[in-house]
Amino acid sequence: MAVEINSKIVSYSVKKAVEEPPLAEENPLTVRIPSRPEGTLEAVSEKISYVGAEGRKKVYLLVSFMPVEGVVNGKRVVIERPVEFFFPSGQLSSEHQWITATMRSLSLAARGGYVTQAVADLRKVAWDKGLVRCGMNRWGKPVFHDSEVAAIAWSIQQILYRRGFLDQDGNQVPVEELVSRYAQRLASGHPWHPPTPEELEQAERQAQEQSGGPAVVGHCPECNGELIMMDGCPTCYSGCGWSKCG
Repeated sequence: MAVEINSKIVSYSVKKAVEEPPLAEENPLTVRIPSRPEGTLEAVSEKISYVGAEGRKKVYLLVSFMPVEGVVNGKRVVIERPVEFFFPSGQLSSEHQWITATMRSLSLAARGGYVTQAVADLRKVAWDKGLVRCGMNRWGKPVFHDSEVAAIAWSIQQILYRRGFLDQDGNQVPVEELVSRYAQRLASGHPWHPPTPEELEQAERQAQEQSGGPAVVGHCPECNGELIMMDGCPTCYSGCGWSKCG
């Protein structure tokens, strides 16, 4: 629309565009998901075998994942989160009822944004029936756990590690790294893969060379001394002789 100017122009100004307010920070790791969404979710199915005082047992578990949006440093981002832990029917004997109940609780924790801590707490459960052997560590040594609960919790951590949600020790991967891994997956069409044992060994060797000594991986439950990796097992460096592998 043309406007006729009949008077002398004495000044002018350029109208500035209205800036949108910055997005409020919203950590996609802690965004609460009210319920399991309708439709299809990507899932991982795994058979978990373990050996304890009552012999060898095996169970099957399903873990479902979905993309979750958030805002980090003023930018809208997307990560992948576990949202459902499922114990398929057909293995509901009386001794497995606790697993079904635990999977329901983990699903609530996953949708509430604190599944990493929930699984770590299950790793601490102990019983009086002796150690339970389940899985192999990065050096090909068997891993022993304080109970069946702890063994299954460790197996769940490994599922989340292979999916790129946790690191190999069960710690939460930073949200920035999760954003990068999910973006890479969308771009390449291939999911993130954990490093090979050779790559892990090389990284640990470099860390030891830089620190001038063996890497400390924890504290001894017997004498509270430092634990280091020896022959693939956390072993007390203070001299009491305790070893995770017995």
